[in-house]
Amino acid sequence: MKYDVIIIGAGVTGSAVARELSRYRLKAAVLEKEEDVCSGTSKANSGIAHAGFDAESGTLMAKLNVEGNQMMEALSRELDFPFRRNGSLVLCFSEEDRPKLRTLYERGVKNGVAGLRILEKEEVKAMEPNISDEVEAALYAPTGGIVCPFGLTIALAENACTNGVEFYFDTQVTDIQRADDGWKVVAGETVYETRFVVNAAGVYADVFHNMVSARKIHITPRKGEYCLLDKTTGNFVSHTIFQLPGKYGKGVLVSPTVHGNTLVGPTATDIEEKEGTNTTQAGLSEVREKAARSVKNLPMNQVITSFAGLRAHEDGGEFIIGEPGDAPGFIDCAGIESPGLTSAPAVGKMVAGIIAGKLQPERNPDFDGTRKGILNPAALSKEERAALIKEKPAYGTIVCRCERITEGEIIDAVTRPLGAKSLDGVKRRTRAGMGRCQSGFCSPRTMEIIARERKIPMEQVTKSGGGSGIILGTNKDRL
Repeated sequence: MKYDVIIIGAGVTGSAVARELSRYRLKAAVLEKEEDVCSGTSKANSGIAHAGFDAESGTLMAKLNVEGNQMMEALSRELDFPFRRNGSLVLCFSEEDRPKLRTLYERGVKNGVAGLRILEKEEVKAMEPNISDEVEAALYAPTGGIVCPFGLTIALAENACTNGVEFYFDTQVTDIQRADDGWKVVAGETVYETRFVVNAAGVYADVFHNMVSARKIHITPRKGEYCLLDKTTGNFVSHTIFQLPGKYGKGVLVSPTVHGNTLVGPTATDIEEKEGTNTTQAGLSEVREKAARSVKNLPMNQVITSFAGLRAHEDGGEFIIGEPGDAPGFIDCAGIESPGLTSAPAVGKMVAGIIAGKLQPERNPDFDGTRKGILNPAALSKEERAALIKEKPAYGTIVCRCERITEGEIIDAVTRPLGAKSLDGVKRRTRAGMGRCQSGFCSPRTMEIIARERKIPMEQVTKSGGGSGIILGTNKDRL
């Protein structure tokens, strides 16, 4: 199979690159080792649109953070995913640390972050009544925001798909070889021939880079553990609350989510295992202790789930984007750690620009940059909802009681472009199973709908693809 561009990885970076490339008449494909988009680093992060004051001035990280932040609002309207500018606060707990806050402010101004202000204690308390009494001052960034990481990634991928980019799942790249006119990308028994390779493989980006270049890079998986609180806590804070950054980044935050929960975390622990997404008692205890310094009386008894994600930390602490000098046609998107989610739209634009500059392709005259997300009946008026249910009765059947998700929404999630194939796929698209009971009640019915719509036996429905089967037998089977 011959392509102009092969993208390795269907996370937020790979999907952003794919969408930008679909603006051109190019034959492009995305290869993803998991069963769905947004199955790696992109699915387990803070969901923050960082303002851009943290990264060192003059770095790609700083430049693309600010550009991505500025793109996010318009992109959310074009692709119909949740995003809100709620603003962020970086807390300072002592007069001795005030110079660090000032340094952060000056860096943000230099990076082009608009509206930054240093607030005194009284102003911070007025904005956030539950903030710690220890706070002396804070850096306020009104351009900070919150976004649904699933919503953003899936929207980018769906739009790329409808504009002609091909997606191959359960397709693990095992080798990359030079060819006369580009590269051969090997995945199992299949060889993809391509003029360009885009390496958007997250914590595995160093593996693929080092296959083709003598100039080696090294990525350390940096594990971050989180706690998610019930929606009853959704108004406990209204801004994203950071502490002054330390050696390993921005530290433990407390933030509302776009869906009305409260998110607390992450920790930052360097590990060796590139699939090490287990939570630990020590990590979750650290989350609780550090969050308590920012916000008083945080209702941690309302935790409904905990999870861990991995950041792709490259030894140089900077985004690596572009061709290695000894591997033309191979484009890295490596070391895309925080603020990678925020930067993704700008990274996609940058990488597509590099490729377009070399190939000089025609514009895609059929490109449609808009996409409509899954219909949410709860957002309709009573009259509109009644009319919808009359026309499509499935929207009147509640499957997930915690999140009030209907059968109609789940059907849409399964049957739309790049539709869900597993329970986690449905969860990321609709939130069915993300509520207080964490899918305890809705899983069987959701599995029935997936099996029916995909025309497969229910035994083949998995939690998240691969070996994550759920049904081992029936209660009528003989032992």
